[in-house]
Parts: sequence; C-alpha cells; structure tokens
Amino acid sequence: MSEHAEEHSESHYVKIWAILLVLLVVSVLGPMLEIQVITLLTAFGIALVKAYLVIKHFMHLNVQPRFVTYLLSTALVFMLLLFAGTAPDVMKHEGDNWIKTPIELPPSGGSHH
Repeated sequence: MSEHAEEHSESHYVKIWAILLVLLVVSVLGPMLEIQVITLLTAFGIALVKAYLVIKHFMHLNVQPRFVTYLLSTALVFMLLLFAGTAPDVMKHEGDNWIKTPIELPPSGGSHH
C-alpha cells in the first residue's frame, strides 16, 4: 500500500475523529473547573490543535496550489490584526465616550399581561 493511500485510509480518519472528539470533551469540561488559566488553555489552545488537525487531515492543503495556503495564512493574519486592534476597546467596560452596560434580561416566571 502506498504512503498516500495509507495516510488517507478509513481507519486514519476514524482515529483523527476520535482525537477531535476527546479534545471536544476536554474543551467542554475544562471551563467547569472554574480556573481561568485552564479555561483559556482549553478554549483557545485546544481549539488551535483541533483546527490544525482538521486543516492537516481533512482539507488536503498539501495538494492545493501554493497560493491557497498563502491566501489562508493572509486571511488569518488579518483576522488576528482585526481582533488585536479592536479587543482593547471592545473589552473595556468604560471609555472616554461610552460605558458598556450589562444586558438586562426580563424577569422570568409569572404571566405577562
């Protein structure tokens, strides 16, 4: 069996799926410990690992023209720049010209007249 055929066998995809499933469970259970560092690691660190696995094993970028990889990388860089540029303002609760107020939900229970 050739290396390419072995790499894309059905059992290979099942193994990657199982790894992704385990990582999903860890990323859901991590925040339940209510430890901020673990929550951040499970939310972002595991998300990056899962994204890498999907890109590497399911998107087949190694057989795409080189410019597709460059376009994806450029889009990712611009997305990170957008987040880095807007996050400091959006995540602050107060600013020079605005105050971020919490969303108030209507009271639950009872009948509405």
